[in-house]
Amino acid sequence: MNGAEYIVKFLEDKGVDLVFGYPGGAVIPFYDVLLKSTKIKHVLTRHEQGAAHAADGYARVTGRPGVCIATSGPGATNLVTGIANAYLDSIPLIAITGQVGLDGIGRDSFQEADISGITMPITKHSYMVKQLEKLPSVMEEAWYVATTGRPGPVLIDVPKDIFNGEADFANIPVSIATRKRLLKNGLQEQLAKVIASLKEAKRPLIFAGGGVISGNATAELEKILDYTAIPLVSSLMGKGAVSETRPDVLGMVGMHGQATANLALSSCDLLIGLGVRFSDRVTGKPENFLTETKIIHVDIDPAELRKNVKTDIPVVCDAKTFLKELLARLQEEKLSFNLKDWQQTIAYWKKEFPLTYQTGSKLKPQQVIEEVVRQAGSKVIVTTDVGQHQMFTAQYYPIGGFRNFLTSGGLGTMGYGLPAAMGASFGRPEEDVILFTGDGGFQMNIQELATIAQHNLSLKIFILDNCCLGMVRQWQELFYDRHYASTIFERDPDFVKIAEAYGLKGLKLDSAVNSAEIVREALEFQGPVLIHCLVDQEENVLPMVPPGGKPDEMLGRWRGETHISRIG
Repeated sequence: MNGAEYIVKFLEDKGVDLVFGYPGGAVIPFYDVLLKSTKIKHVLTRHEQGAAHAADGYARVTGRPGVCIATSGPGATNLVTGIANAYLDSIPLIAITGQVGLDGIGRDSFQEADISGITMPITKHSYMVKQLEKLPSVMEEAWYVATTGRPGPVLIDVPKDIFNGEADFANIPVSIATRKRLLKNGLQEQLAKVIASLKEAKRPLIFAGGGVISGNATAELEKILDYTAIPLVSSLMGKGAVSETRPDVLGMVGMHGQATANLALSSCDLLIGLGVRFSDRVTGKPENFLTETKIIHVDIDPAELRKNVKTDIPVVCDAKTFLKELLARLQEEKLSFNLKDWQQTIAYWKKEFPLTYQTGSKLKPQQVIEEVVRQAGSKVIVTTDVGQHQMFTAQYYPIGGFRNFLTSGGLGTMGYGLPAAMGASFGRPEEDVILFTGDGGFQMNIQELATIAQHNLSLKIFILDNCCLGMVRQWQELFYDRHYASTIFERDPDFVKIAEAYGLKGLKLDSAVNSAEIVREALEFQGPVLIHCLVDQEENVLPMVPPGGKPDEMLGRWRGETHISRIG
């Protein structure tokens, strides 16, 4: 068989049933073979960035690697943002790009770009296949790298000659360079220290990150919470690690975290971080972060330990194994926890500092989200783009299902939401997918409405349109004396008409009075719906920890106050 046939067969053998892509000259041989496959469905997106984000969304909701394809040159470079997004959020992705012929490489040939070099810093590994007999080993190693340990994207650049070249692949040996390294601070060496710390703690707290979700550790984490009654907070990427309808789940921490979650983080005497990066959105200035708190950091990637914050007990381990072993040890020693005082303090914070906003004549984004929650419930798949709406959704939408929350965490990619929601809908076609997006981010990949309409996906798109780049505008209001430099959209399009032009149902929502009726109509419609929500331009995301602030130094409206004041 030729190289293209081998790659398609490899993907079939790995159980790949869906790929996203956009063809071009250098990948015509691959597409010619892919068309004949009876096991793999190809989704033609309307832009390569859409293909990368859709593959990302598919991977997040299924737990299986997403696959995207692009041609050489601009096709390949259009994947870069999606690959970087997957890299920072640890999402398994296989990107296959075409390349000019081997004799044309390095000659500035038509549509040539060194995509393996370009993506080297944003992939777990990038490959260029220059010898046909190396193709089986490259494919096998790439799959292994993407799915083993901390997941992430890989890129395989395939020159046209390799697609067309023929070989007896059955007789080519396959070898994988696993690049193993010794793991220090492993579980067995550190578990006794963890147990001892738990025995001493009066105010313990668990901090769940995306590693809990990618490590399929939800069941184990729930058992730990049930056994110990230790409260839990999450990062943005850890949202939905366990059902947020549980009373012991305090919400998201960080710059726009819930007040109770941030206060618990600031006041705990023992913090167990599970699969978290301790990013600057959580820590502020690292040197000021929880200076009096003992920190246990569990992560499968040794490079993350002690990278951003001081750690007393680093543990190189995946979250699932750690939690399983921890529970066994706790049960073996019959340890019990008396956290009544700690729980009473948290209950007081919940009462004193709830999420709140002021209603008025203008529709508030929080009102839209709350109405969707009321009607759709916590078990639907929820996707966001990036901006104010993203933080409002993280605050106000309780996620109750596993792998049900998709957002761009590390890279903060505007334009992520629509194609990612599309990928999620392909990944779990029997379930409704709800997207909250802004008027800015939505227009960055608006062309994927055509793909959504073509496949009649069960996707409900809520555009929270405030006619501005809301998050940047908020910073300009609070820290730049309302100097709104290039953040106000003087004229937004009629998104309902745009939806109808693409073949979707379009609805307009501009008042809280009829929000229940409009949301009900959207959710009951069989097929994709776009709901254009005209919301208050000046509504800010609160609470907010100012840049460099400690978690308990929050701006917000407390105890019915109309002005913004600070806790801490």
